Amino acid sequence: MQKFILIFCVGTLMVSATEPKFKTQEIDAEVGVGYGLQIADMNGDGRSDIILCDKDKIVWYQNPSWKKHQISGKLTQRDHVCVTARDINGDGKAEIAVGGQWNIGESNDGAKSGSIFYLNPTADRSGNWAPIRLEHEPSTHRMHWIAAGKGKYDLVVKPLYGPKDADGKKGATKVYAYHMPKDPSQPWKRTLISHMIEDSHNFHPIDWDRDGREEFLQAGLKGVYWFGRDKSGKWKYMQFSQNYCGEVRDGKTKLGKRFFTTIEPKHGTTVAVYLQTRFQFWQRRVLDDTLKDGHALAVGDFLGTGGDQIVAGWRGMTTPGVPGVRLYVPQDDLYTKWKTYQLSGKETAVEDIKAADLNGDKRPEIIVACRQTHNLRILWNETEK
Repeated sequence: MQKFILIFCVGTLMVSATEPKFKTQEIDAEVGVGYGLQIADMNGDGRSDIILCDKDKIVWYQNPSWKKHQISGKLTQRDHVCVTARDINGDGKAEIAVGGQWNIGESNDGAKSGSIFYLNPTADRSGNWAPIRLEHEPSTHRMHWIAAGKGKYDLVVKPLYGPKDADGKKGATKVYAYHMPKDPSQPWKRTLISHMIEDSHNFHPIDWDRDGREEFLQAGLKGVYWFGRDKSGKWKYMQFSQNYCGEVRDGKTKLGKRFFTTIEPKHGTTVAVYLQTRFQFWQRRVLDDTLKDGHALAVGDFLGTGGDQIVAGWRGMTTPGVPGVRLYVPQDDLYTKWKTYQLSGKETAVEDIKAADLNGDKRPEIIVACRQTHNLRILWNETEK
């Protein structure tokens, strides 16, 4: 009997009961639309800076003063919609790509909808960087620099919708990997990754096999898909879930098991977590079904438990309501029980969220870009270690 009790207790050890504590700092109260965030070192000083895709400019905020630097004005007639930032050449400074000409109602005409630019930095990385226009599909919506192996990176770009058919139904999106030439002003070759997922709001880079080539999770109308390369470099996929979702991020439990989390459906109400089981099956658990226009997720070990927690943000716009940010904390090592903490309210209408350690204390902060409230905020992690 004693042996049985010991084994049972080891399997259900409680996660640390540390209570989360965050302090809010507003670093910009004049944001147009905080469409997208990235965290990267922009000036090579070893600190993580904040890059913001605003509707008519690309700016970055210098850590730790949070001085605002503009590197691009308005690139297209319509709004900018996404940005990606990452050091892809090993010089310690991030390279930038931008998506613009945001036109949600047009998915057929590339002249009226969508655009992709690589921003070629100035010699001293100040002032407006030179935009280099790349070939694009209509309704450009999200992009990431994704490691392709051997120190190289691809720019992977995903539209929101595919072209409409004769009946007016929006088709599957074409997701491409763009390969940067030595001279970025020359034509970029591109590889078609997929042409199968409908109504795809977001995707997220991962590196589960640690082979130097990243994979990604993609959210869409028919669930979450995993995309990765085989040994020859050819892209392949697996479907992980079947629920309509708009956001997806991945994490690990304290016991080292993978999970991914979603907001369901697109602009939806529900935060769900999918826990890894045997044979790549995923067990779904609903954490919250009260969001109003859920629009962003982040994952990190905010509380220092050894496993990840989940942050969700919502706008309260498409589905009217009071916006905010919540933290979801597992209460056992198997991640079967969770507790919810409200971190902000109506003053934070979340468009995008990122998690990153901004002050070097090895505890991630929460960075929030907002839409209707027109602000950019850092939720500083002051949780006791």
